[in-house]
Amino acid sequence: MSQAYRGALTGDAAGRQDARMRSERSGPIAGIVLAAGASTRMGRNKLLLELGGMTLLRRAAIQAINAGVDPVLVVLGHEAERAQQELTGLRCQFVIHPEYARGAASSVRAGFAALPQGAAAAVVQLADMPFVTSAMLATTIQRYRENDAPLVYSDYDGVIAPPTLFDRSLFKHVLALDDDGCLKRLVKQHRSEALQVSWPAAALADLDLPADYERIRAQLSIS
Repeated sequence: MSQAYRGALTGDAAGRQDARMRSERSGPIAGIVLAAGASTRMGRNKLLLELGGMTLLRRAAIQAINAGVDPVLVVLGHEAERAQQELTGLRCQFVIHPEYARGAASSVRAGFAALPQGAAAAVVQLADMPFVTSAMLATTIQRYRENDAPLVYSDYDGVIAPPTLFDRSLFKHVLALDDDGCLKRLVKQHRSEALQVSWPAAALADLDLPADYERIRAQLSIS
């Protein structure tokens, strides 16, 4: 609630409004793991590559589960059956997106369209960011619960990237993205009312090329 709006309310009305907002913010927060792309630059399905003893896809799903989001929606497209098999035994739900070739925005829309009615918010992560941890996701959620901003975004030394949390009030804006749209643009549009969580630049690493995979695999073997 903005200070200007809150200041216009009487004490009792402001108290009721605060209580309502706290109740809404204590509601369930869903997770959306984007994992539908074809990995064309990698030359093979990068999400099925192993890092630290498990595939990139399984690692991302486990991080979401351990952060306490519920449900965990995994948006799948390319080689969806293989991806589902890789997630066997994990507490997640699959959103099969046959039109994944239309681009990332279409996968985002598919994930948000599948959210349950009771979700207070949704936190989006990319399956190809192996250094995004459950602690990072949990911190993002905590910042949302403790404040009244409708958006919590991650900043990696000046670069905006997931995880990004959207309050239910913004779902309609996500669903309105066209195929050329992106979450980063939406974050910038709402930045004045958003909260920023800062992470080290090294945590931004994602995998697009074979050289990325070899470099990150070496980093994980050293750590």
